[in-house]
Amino acid sequence: MKTLVLGAGGIGGYFGGRLAEAGRDVTFLVRPGRREQLARDGLVIESVNGNAKLPVKTVLAGELKPGYDVILFTCKAYDLDSAMDAIAPAVTGDAAIVPLLNGLAHFDTLDARFGGARVMGGTAQINAMLRKDGTVVNGDALHRIIFGERDKRETERAKALAAEFAGTKCDAKLSPDIVQELWEKIVFLSALAAATCLFRGNVREIMAAPGGREAMLRLLRANTEIATKAGRSPRDAVIKSATERLTDPAGEWSASMMRDMEAGNRVEADHIVGWMLAKAREYGVDDAMLSAAYTHLKTYEARRAAGRLPKA
Repeated sequence: MKTLVLGAGGIGGYFGGRLAEAGRDVTFLVRPGRREQLARDGLVIESVNGNAKLPVKTVLAGELKPGYDVILFTCKAYDLDSAMDAIAPAVTGDAAIVPLLNGLAHFDTLDARFGGARVMGGTAQINAMLRKDGTVVNGDALHRIIFGERDKRETERAKALAAEFAGTKCDAKLSPDIVQELWEKIVFLSALAAATCLFRGNVREIMAAPGGREAMLRLLRANTEIATKAGRSPRDAVIKSATERLTDPAGEWSASMMRDMEAGNRVEADHIVGWMLAKAREYGVDDAMLSAAYTHLKTYEARRAAGRLPKA
């Protein structure tokens, strides 16, 4: 199987790197600066699950040609249009797209551009980031990629992708119901993003603040009710795990969206928190916490666009 990975950042660099480490045929679609960095230093991964330094194949957008079986699509939601343009030359024949964006809002756009039959479902459960020196850093033991057909079929392409990940140094799962997995992730992620962005702290700091635990649980309850009314009630074990992680008094984690805010970067306000807020209002669910977080994020976006963020 020939795999094209869009980008070599935290998500694409990690999972594409684990495939390359196992000897799979992987090519990274990158910009010129990242290509030079990878040619000079290799793809460097730092992880409690095993460090790696790998020579990897790269391609620039202007060089991209057909011939790939699967495309791991790992952009941020705000780059969706330009990312689709970038991979378009490779989307031919039977090439399948596996988007690893957060949430579900991107599927309508991808389906409209490339056709729903070509777009699988996928999600990454990992704390990963790209350091300025080009190193892909996996911050804790969680490093799971989940994928599958959105219509629940166990197709040959899905089984082939599972075979590609078999034996790699990451946790890969072919899901029999990837849409359920995606709903369960956004229930957790949008609570984490809303809370950590609104309160500008990690889970431990929020739990130590007056009302922090109550606010977090209110978000999780609302998100669970949204998913249930959408016909995607989260499984008991998922809610138990989410509750433990979101209320851990020692939890040093935050949403990547909060870290992006702290760095003055763009955020996925509409794709994650805004999308869930719209669902809350559609289903008549308590939207107070989501609404406050969304207002905070959109205010940040306006200040960023106007150049009024404080200097580092």
